[in-house]
Amino acid sequence: NSACNMADEEDIPKEDSDAEESSSSSGNVSSESEEDVPGPTPHRPSVQQDESQKHKESMQEQDTIDEPPAKKAKSEPDPLSTRTGGAYIPPAKLRMMQQQIEDKSSATYQRIAWEALKKSIVGLINKVNTSNVAVIVQELIQENIIRGRGLLIRSLLNAQSASPTFTHVYAGLVAVINTKFPQNGELLLRRLIRQFRRAFRRNNKSLCLSSTNFMAHLVNQQVAHEVLALEVLTLLLETPTDDSVEIAVAFLKECGLKLTEVTARGVHFVFERMRGILTDAAVDKRVQYMIDVLFAIRKDKFKDHPSVIPELDLVEESEQVTHLLTLEDEGDPEEQLNVFKFDPEYLENEEKYKTIKADILGEGESEGSSGEEGETEDEDEDEHQMTEITDETQTNIMGLRRTVYLTIMSSVDYEECAHKMLKMQLKPGQESEVCFMIMECCSQERSFLKFYGLLAERFCRLDKAYEEQFTACFREQYDTIHRLETNKLRNVAKLFAHLLYTDAIPWICLVCVHLNEEETTSSSRIFIKILFQEIAEFLGLPKLNERLKDPTLCGYFEGLMPRDNPRNTRFSINFFTSIGLGGLTDDLREHLKSAPKMIMAQKREDVGSSDSDSSGSDSSSSAEESDSDSEDSEEDRRRRRKGRDEGRGRPEASQGSRDDRREGRRQDSLRDQRRRDDRSDRERRAEVATERRDRRGRERPRDEEDRDRRKMDSRRQDERREKERHRDYRDERNGRQRRRYARGRDD
Repeated sequence: NSACNMADEEDIPKEDSDAEESSSSSGNVSSESEEDVPGPTPHRPSVQQDESQKHKESMQEQDTIDEPPAKKAKSEPDPLSTRTGGAYIPPAKLRMMQQQIEDKSSATYQRIAWEALKKSIVGLINKVNTSNVAVIVQELIQENIIRGRGLLIRSLLNAQSASPTFTHVYAGLVAVINTKFPQNGELLLRRLIRQFRRAFRRNNKSLCLSSTNFMAHLVNQQVAHEVLALEVLTLLLETPTDDSVEIAVAFLKECGLKLTEVTARGVHFVFERMRGILTDAAVDKRVQYMIDVLFAIRKDKFKDHPSVIPELDLVEESEQVTHLLTLEDEGDPEEQLNVFKFDPEYLENEEKYKTIKADILGEGESEGSSGEEGETEDEDEDEHQMTEITDETQTNIMGLRRTVYLTIMSSVDYEECAHKMLKMQLKPGQESEVCFMIMECCSQERSFLKFYGLLAERFCRLDKAYEEQFTACFREQYDTIHRLETNKLRNVAKLFAHLLYTDAIPWICLVCVHLNEEETTSSSRIFIKILFQEIAEFLGLPKLNERLKDPTLCGYFEGLMPRDNPRNTRFSINFFTSIGLGGLTDDLREHLKSAPKMIMAQKREDVGSSDSDSSGSDSSSSAEESDSDSEDSEEDRRRRRKGRDEGRGRPEASQGSRDDRREGRRQDSLRDQRRRDDRSDRERRAEVATERRDRRGRERPRDEEDRDRRKMDSRRQDERREKERHRDYRDERNGRQRRRYARGRDD
């Protein structure tokens, strides 16, 4: 109305205004002149004169109203030239102006639509509260929040800084929008980080409080990563002041419960820093009291400060998109999105947003789509499904490995890392890449970290596919173990040892290990040594021995504990004895002791079978020549011998006993021959000794010097060995203490 009145006032002709001014001035002059005239009584005009004067004035006003403007016609206001940023245009007039424009892609129409979008977004943001968040989200999606995302983010930041008590409501609204439009959530975080950095640099306490409050609730809603929260706390507590500690306390009150659930170790370090500040008394008494209150809240497990209230828990954890932005990220805040900009493809973009809006809100397809168009779209989709494109550049695999590596490196503990990697929604068949990256990151460390063993164990227990993949990785690594350096080899061996003694992978993977001189290398022997030493350290030698003697697994340990060849058996015994696990070889030693008897028994069986074959052939030939009398005499002889043996209490003499006696005689003859050889060797050695004694008598002075020199050398060698033995014992004891300390710390 004010704009219309202003326009009407501008359209009044100048002549009329001049005339009015002149008449008013003349009237004033006449009144003044009348007042100056002296007289006893003022002159009063008659009633007829008053009526005629009124009639003349009314006719004059009617003439001025009926006359059209002579010089300038009334023009329509141009929306581009008016002050639309400051002046108010009623919605009805704004709609009327839009309807009057025929070209929907013109700059004028886009400007008017931009103003309407801005007012709609600001109005919806100002109306949001705990009870109507879902309704406001639907109304916001009805607007084009892709084109107006700059307006949306600016409205959210302004509303939050104006009313900090509704910060959790704005964070819930952002969490819902972030699931459908992640670029809006990322833009909000970039601007919020920029706003916090500027406020921190300028010592603006109120803006820092509002910014950190908004960040805390975004962390609670899992829109922002917890790394951002830890960086903010580190920055605030690095050089503690009254204001920075107060802001940190307020920040921890809002998101302390969520940080405790996600990264307990990081929160522990922050509270230790708070305790140090409280101990040093470097801040005011008021701030110290705030820190005491914060510790009391932590003791109550943030009972009065929940991370997300039930009314605002609107997004499933699996659907939420978390943005990993840090304080050091120099992201573009995209301030140009806050102002109007002409879009040459305005209509096409609006149609695209309508399809997106229909997909999100579940709206049906337009009624104007015919059946033929639907059939053609189905055919196009079928053709698209039939033509599969295979990526041979391994770009996706490299991207996946990069993501897994960054996730592992940015995680504080293994539970957080496993949670993040499970949220990546891996495709079937990509489990092997995850296992490979865990093993590769473990091998790159200077020393083995239990973090990787616990992470691999968690994946094996969550899904059978990861267990199979780690079993396959064990076989591949053992086959190519000679390619690894010593440090990498040690880390990989300890990783698989952790998986074995926790039963995360089955022990049947040891079937690929063949412990003999031909099939092992120095690298593979070092790998087996570290593997079994680590398992024995955690399981203990008795439990490890029981596991290796398990009847259900003995078939898989035949290569590890060979019994096929005494040479391989002896090699396995010597190997385990040299690494300090000789208790595992008791069965192998018994087998090696009984091996000659078993070999002799096998030879006897072979000889017996050959003798029986030859005797069978002889008996067949003699049976043709002999008669029945000789057979009867043989049977009688056997009966008499049997009766004699029974009367003497001796077992029945058989073919086996005769073979034993024959073998005993042969062994006796061999023993006599060995004794004779030993006697001749002793005589020969005695002759050599006497000859050597005579030579020493001739060269005694030189021999005494050589003997003294040898004694000194042997004494030095003994001292060197003793020092090495003490050093190895000290290193082993220190390593045992470190492992015990690490195990206690992990527990």
